[in-house]
Amino acid sequence: MAEEKYTVSRPSWVPEDGGSEFACGVMSGIEGIRDTTVGNINPRIKDGTMPLKRRMVLTEDDYVKGVLSGDRMTLSRAITLVESNSPRHFRLAQRVLQRLLPKTGHALRIGITGVPGAGKSTMIEALGNMLCDDGHRVAILTVDPTSSVTKGSILGDKTRMGTLSRRPEAYIRPSPAGGTLGGVARKSRETMLLCEAAGYDIILIETVGVGQSETTVRSMVDFFMLVVLTGAGDDLQGIKKGIMELADAIVVNKADGDNLTRAKVARGEFERMIEFIRPATPGWPTHAYMVSSVKKTGLRELWDVIQAFRQMTTKSGVFQKRREGQLLDWMRAMIDEHLHNLFFEDAVIKGRLPEVKEAILKGTISPTQAVGELISIFDVQRAAARQVDLFTNK
Repeated sequence: MAEEKYTVSRPSWVPEDGGSEFACGVMSGIEGIRDTTVGNINPRIKDGTMPLKRRMVLTEDDYVKGVLSGDRMTLSRAITLVESNSPRHFRLAQRVLQRLLPKTGHALRIGITGVPGAGKSTMIEALGNMLCDDGHRVAILTVDPTSSVTKGSILGDKTRMGTLSRRPEAYIRPSPAGGTLGGVARKSRETMLLCEAAGYDIILIETVGVGQSETTVRSMVDFFMLVVLTGAGDDLQGIKKGIMELADAIVVNKADGDNLTRAKVARGEFERMIEFIRPATPGWPTHAYMVSSVKKTGLRELWDVIQAFRQMTTKSGVFQKRREGQLLDWMRAMIDEHLHNLFFEDAVIKGRLPEVKEAILKGTISPTQAVGELISIFDVQRAAARQVDLFTNK
């Protein structure tokens, strides 16, 4: 059989005079290959001139050492370990986090939310570049929506932060909103701790948009800002938005060009709305601010506000009290989630559940009666025996 010949061509969208900056190439002959091993796809691997690199399996010590040294590759793999739903990975992740815990807690945690299209990612990039210029190390955690149909996530926030993603002082990690065993709450919290242990002193968490996740993110950050647009409605409509009760600052974005006048009006409207809402943080008056992520205006003033917030709340003790409350909330949420998993993963419950569901749909029993029946046959000790080592160091 004749040896397959390989040629590399460039995609049609690459200019004819394009240089090395266009690194994409298309290798020919893939469709005709009968043996689809990696040796056939890459001739250098096939003839032995380039050894095949196997992905090294990291040990607990490797994870700890790599994260503490600030190695971005190890940090990324540690976050992937935390996000895994495998019980084996869960146990290893908890051991790694336990060893890194003394190096966490020093960073300022900032949550950013707003309706889709408000310009959150653009503002985060502009703010992150400014903070990096000031000598800070910034970690950006973006929570990407998970499709209820395909169960997939785009995870494309890095493409919106092109300049910031290339800076060595910044680390951007998009994560899917979907998941189990704590979901976005546990995984985002533990990812945040890993970034703090890696030496990042400012953590920015961007939510998926206005929805239930805002309450979750509020419970894990120090400062929470709501990014809004002009034309948000009248005063009453603004007050009805419960998300405003959680915000330490309201940011009117895109305050530039023809939109500047409307942004000033919107800021005044939000200031009037805030007067009827209890402050999210005791002792801290929430105000509205104008920012232009394109013109880079208002960012320095916004950062001064955040620093003033930290100084005031630290002095009054609210900062530490909030951190302590968040840890206890985290514990309670994990207990709820673990008990939920124990119940629905129990073999007896799994076997009885289809009959109970059918009885509910036929109207034989009410949902309340169904719950009572399922609870009566649930044995927590039997269920826990299957996951006895989930939270141990074994």
